[in-house]
Amino acid sequence: MDNSSYRQRRSKLEEYFDRTAAQTWARLTSDAPVSRVRATVRAGRDRMRQTLLDYLPADLSGRRLLDAGCGTGALAVEAARRGAQVVAIDLSPTLVDLARERLPDDIDPATIEFHSGDMLDPNLGHFDHVVAMDSLIHYHAADIVRVLVALAERTQLSMVFTFAPRTPALTLMHTVGKLFPRSDRAPAIEPVAEHTLRRLLSAERSLDGWSIDRTQRISSGFYTSQALELIRL
Repeated sequence: MDNSSYRQRRSKLEEYFDRTAAQTWARLTSDAPVSRVRATVRAGRDRMRQTLLDYLPADLSGRRLLDAGCGTGALAVEAARRGAQVVAIDLSPTLVDLARERLPDDIDPATIEFHSGDMLDPNLGHFDHVVAMDSLIHYHAADIVRVLVALAERTQLSMVFTFAPRTPALTLMHTVGKLFPRSDRAPAIEPVAEHTLRRLLSAERSLDGWSIDRTQRISSGFYTSQALELIRL
């Protein structure tokens, strides 16, 4: 995997989420009051999280799941409630620490293994399922495919992830988003046309034996993201 562009982007994301806007994201992922714009983002993320969880089995007992880009841990917690052994990793040590602090009382801490670092770290081991919610939306299409290829080598059943669909509305929102204070803005999202991503995935020989399955687009104000599921045949 030629991951030089992936590493460069990952470095910028780490700086943003861990040093520039950690407090903003901590508030967004809580139930604290936020602006109307951020409220639409919060609502969209809640709907997307539920969509990705719906793509997973209701009973995850005995399954090992990677939450790639876990943020403050909401999805990891729900997967653990279904019986999964979860490995939750994020680039931001600050957000990972917050995820540990927010762990509900009904969750056995031993069921979620928190890490800060690279989702592609081979030392994380092998998985039955991988979930990457809004952690690949900042990467170009070719890097998204490279990440999925690397994860597929260690995944047995399914990978569900999100990408930023290329739409006129999303392009407009990105333009308007430039009016926000720079310190509160994430590194640019990289919109990808769905047909382009499907073509690249289908053409990737390393993904032979995998099939593109369900997809769902979630739009909520300033939040637009699309789920896509890959299953091993």
